[in-house]
Amino acid sequence: MNQAKQAVVIGAGFGGLALAIRLQAAGIQTTLLEQRDKPGGRAYVYQDQGFTFDAGPTVITDPSALEELFTVAGKRLSDYVEMLPVAPFYRLCWEDGSHFDYANDQEALDRQIHARNPDDVAGYQRFLAYSKAVFDEGYLKLGAVPFLSFRDMVAAGPKLAKLEAWKSVYGMVSRFIKDEQLRMAFSFHSLLVGGNPFATSSIYTLIHALERKWGVWFPRGGTGALINGMVKLFEDIGGKIELNARVAAIDTSANRVTGVRLEDGRTFAAQAVASNADVVHTYGKLLGQHPRGPAQAKSLAGKRHSNSLFVLYFGLNHHHSQLQHHTVCFGPRYQPLIKEIFNGKTLAEDFSLYLHAPCVTDPSLAPPGCGSHYVLAPVPHLGNADIDWDVEGPRYRDRILAYLEERYMPGLRSQLVTSRFFTPFDFRDQLNAHVGSAFSLEPILTQSAWFRPHNRDADLANLYLVGAGTHPGAGVPGVVGSAKATAGLMIAEMMEGAR
Repeated sequence: MNQAKQAVVIGAGFGGLALAIRLQAAGIQTTLLEQRDKPGGRAYVYQDQGFTFDAGPTVITDPSALEELFTVAGKRLSDYVEMLPVAPFYRLCWEDGSHFDYANDQEALDRQIHARNPDDVAGYQRFLAYSKAVFDEGYLKLGAVPFLSFRDMVAAGPKLAKLEAWKSVYGMVSRFIKDEQLRMAFSFHSLLVGGNPFATSSIYTLIHALERKWGVWFPRGGTGALINGMVKLFEDIGGKIELNARVAAIDTSANRVTGVRLEDGRTFAAQAVASNADVVHTYGKLLGQHPRGPAQAKSLAGKRHSNSLFVLYFGLNHHHSQLQHHTVCFGPRYQPLIKEIFNGKTLAEDFSLYLHAPCVTDPSLAPPGCGSHYVLAPVPHLGNADIDWDVEGPRYRDRILAYLEERYMPGLRSQLVTSRFFTPFDFRDQLNAHVGSAFSLEPILTQSAWFRPHNRDADLANLYLVGAGTHPGAGVPGVVGSAKATAGLMIAEMMEGAR
């Protein structure tokens, strides 16, 4: 290995870890700096009284992207973590008592769709075909390709136009599906990456085809076990990770980055630096001493940012066998509620929830006979709704627990052993997320591909971005794809001298 080639990656989230692995595997000595006491970023892990709680991502799709990451490093994913299939992918529930099990079983899907609206069986087939076409163009061909110039966007333009990318996810689903609850079932996916189904580009319908192709998975031991496997892989091939390493600044000389300085005074020289931190934080604080920093931070802060989340983690002394691994609990409203989540100035009276019950797949995440759970509610970010979450947090927790007990988990509050919650304040304060956004920039068409912050900075020749704030966007496949795009650029510059 040429020790002269050194890179620093700021932030050990999925994107930062995946990038660091690719760089290290390419022969670039890479140091990964993480400000918290554990790796993972949003995929942090809490442990309490024998319960294990994944803090963030719990839906793992496209295992092939993870397998490729390990293969690039000369290893096998299966040697580091066991991936377990989740079936059904999701159970979708409504307040009228009906539910829909979204599974990778065409007969079961057709039967459920037919029971709601016979015409939608053929409509769903047309939607699936459209979703597969978008998947082929938008994910397989463009998902890990950096958009550095407007020419790149123009080149992709005819394909995006043919797929009618200006239409919304919900609008495109509604073209094929007539039953309103089925429209909800096949349009909610964009919420998993911070996208409003009524505003996000129909390109994001590709998530449906992606799940149908590769399934939905869960690592044995939780998402944190996958993070730990990635960290071990990185260290096994010679990478170095520093925890409790809070970055104070990215140092520069003229228009090149020279390294990274920590708040404790330590410095790390590097030929290239990549940031997996929030993009506004990266430019506004870490590059605050360079003219590029404040100017770009101001520009990015003025863009539309995705919603935030209220996440409640709770352990029960009872296993609720009636639950599926992933349950989406739709409230009484869909479009009006989503409008309030993305644009509202206050917290809505009602909510729609995602309920995670991982012990359905992996009982080891709780003591015998018990259950680890988390439930998340999409809420407005702090730039839209000036909510004091120190006051509202406990009230919102109690409202959600009462709702779950009434409709889904009888006896919940009397079974409670431990609980904690994470609010938009925590996204802002613990993760440096601008306005407490959970997914960075909102994935509307005019903030996607070339219109998103680029994988390589336009002015600072050796500064790179990885993660949800750059192309292609949020979600585990998205940030792992961003790592592939960014790594390609960094390796070309550092190992081949190309720019």
